[in-house]
Amino acid sequence: MVERLRFLPAGSDSFLVELDDLETTLTLLDALLATSLEGIVEVIPGARTVMIRLDPLLTDRPRLTDLISGIDLSKRSIRQGELFEIPVVYDGEDLKEVAELLGWSLDEVVRRHTEATYTVAFTGFAPGFAYMTCDDPGFDVPRRKSPRVKVPAGSVGLAGRFGGIYPSDSPGGWQLIGTTPLKMWDPTRERAALLAPGDRVRFCNAAENARGQLPAKSTAKLENKVRADGLHVVRADRPALYQDLGRFGHANQGVSESGALDRGAMRAANRCLGNSSDSAVVEITLGGFSVRADRALTVAVAGAPCPLTIRPASGGEVAAPFARAFALDAGDELTFGMPPTGMRSYLALRGGFSVVQMLGSAATDTLAKVGPEIIQAGSVLVPKDLQALAVDPAPPEQQQLPRAGEVVTLDVVLGPRTDWFTEKGIATLCAQDWEVTPQSSRVGMRLSGETAIERIDQSELASEGTPLGAIQVPHSGQPVLFLADHPLTGGYPVIGVVAHHHLDLAGQVPIGARIRFNVIAAFEPQEVMVTTHGAEEET
Repeated sequence: MVERLRFLPAGSDSFLVELDDLETTLTLLDALLATSLEGIVEVIPGARTVMIRLDPLLTDRPRLTDLISGIDLSKRSIRQGELFEIPVVYDGEDLKEVAELLGWSLDEVVRRHTEATYTVAFTGFAPGFAYMTCDDPGFDVPRRKSPRVKVPAGSVGLAGRFGGIYPSDSPGGWQLIGTTPLKMWDPTRERAALLAPGDRVRFCNAAENARGQLPAKSTAKLENKVRADGLHVVRADRPALYQDLGRFGHANQGVSESGALDRGAMRAANRCLGNSSDSAVVEITLGGFSVRADRALTVAVAGAPCPLTIRPASGGEVAAPFARAFALDAGDELTFGMPPTGMRSYLALRGGFSVVQMLGSAATDTLAKVGPEIIQAGSVLVPKDLQALAVDPAPPEQQQLPRAGEVVTLDVVLGPRTDWFTEKGIATLCAQDWEVTPQSSRVGMRLSGETAIERIDQSELASEGTPLGAIQVPHSGQPVLFLADHPLTGGYPVIGVVAHHHLDLAGQVPIGARIRFNVIAAFEPQEVMVTTHGAEEET
């Protein structure tokens, strides 16, 4: 028996292993999880791929390619789980279109969907999102040509041969056929995700049957049980967010890393105060933010260089330094103006903020709805009062950030799906400017160019892992650049990935600015044919 493994570059520190089918993919996934190869940071399964994120200080792609090529895939994984019944109201926006695509009546779609048994193959995209295979081969529908900006939580969808349920409001390109009231993801449950790999699902028509597997009752609430003094938020034109370096190692629950979009700026703010570099900060977008101190505190702000003004309780005002530590007395109000360049500024507090962590991080993931609540007027930023080191007297070097209307160049590593595009399409990626549209967010930047990126392969891409910085191209040919809160998996081809050294800069590109992509690494896939006894032949 011979297995084909295809290794595809996916950015500076990730690559995909493509296999022939889902069964082989899950076998490789289980083998990787069992062997724990040195240097692998994260393993994210897809329908026919496993995405591997590595630590370049410990290993590299050639070494891992050799080790993975030696894994015996002849013994297939067997998974078994629980059976769930999930009620569905068949009111989806795409129900009629799905019926037309399949050549069925609306009643037949509902009947066959409720008669089928779905099995959870893997999780991804978002926390609690389960990719489910179906024992009815008739269910095979393409994704939407352009993904929706927002799909409501509880939406039941179809894409290719998979079924799934959106656990939270999020962008998505699946065909929606109905909704369920059950929560797919609840971090207060003993098992946050309702469904796990191996579980089986039967859908029942809620209009005919009130049954349904209810999730366990919540047993805890995530609350900050601390004294409410420190920095009172008196103005927040846009929601501010607690962020740190993100959460790692939770891909098995469909949880991405999230974290500060400009990690260099976050670290700089903490260095100004003698804090640990991974101390939580407050990410503030485009200024319009004010806090009032209840007691004497020392703070620093880095990132997008917004004007800072202190208004003492006694009256008057004074400018505060940027990227330097400065003191606030009790009653002082600190106001953030609109930054002339960049997008996001980072407020750090000496001794850190007291904030509840979830899965080992204080980062707020806006797509997954994981982490602390958003910060708005009336919130209180409470000091943690941890011991800090000496304050750095030298201000960090300020990076020149882009303005709206300016062109910013981002380096790109081609792959993993560059061969899905024509030579003209690849040239289009780099030959024109891409404007950042108002539909952009922490999930990703939606880009608009005069010429769409042309695909050579119009078929459906089976869902696969997507790295931070991925440039995903839907059928419209207008790309989306994934940022920190991006989904773990996606179903549109990724033509390239922004290089690691430009990810912070990407997080600071404002709406209205234009991006020019610069390729620094060619697309160089590698194919290996492996026999069950370990011999291999590279092609």
